[in-house]
Amino acid sequence: MCEDLRVNDLRVRPATESDLATLVRLRDDAARWMLACGVTGQWRPGELGEDHFRQVMGRGEVWLAEAENGCVAGAWELWWEDEAAWGPQPPVAGYVHRLMVDRSTAAPGTGRLLLSAAERRVAAAGRTRVRLDCLAGNARLNAYYRQAGYRVVGHKEGKPQPGGAPKSFTLLEKELRHTPE
Repeated sequence: MCEDLRVNDLRVRPATESDLATLVRLRDDAARWMLACGVTGQWRPGELGEDHFRQVMGRGEVWLAEAENGCVAGAWELWWEDEAAWGPQPPVAGYVHRLMVDRSTAAPGTGRLLLSAAERRVAAAGRTRVRLDCLAGNARLNAYYRQAGYRVVGHKEGKPQPGGAPKSFTLLEKELRHTPE
């Protein structure tokens, strides 16, 4: 079982069955925020329910970040393979999906902290790369990941989506630096 991690003032822990409603709320709130910002092709409220997160927990990991006051700051999914976007790959990477920040409680910069925690988890599993995909038409989010050290390594046209039509994505990757202990 994965152990809790500390990232600055956040406690990062594996999500459990009791967190499912919170994960759905985070996802729906993030979708509403995107729509309010004019990003219409990415997420829609109500697209994913508890069953989605339960399934991910069964084959990968879902992480939840909480502030010291107990408020949920965000969450993300971590998969150990992603053939739908990347095709068959050797086991060298972890795949980050659905990075979500609670904009009503989280401090600016929380998304980067969550991404950093995901990178550390991937490194702790002995993998050397973190990969993610981002809606090709979302220039703001693509730039965000590039600024976080990810580089564009390809594109995936027509990737199947849970609860929706296939979409085109930019594939991004970050090589993890290993430091001697």
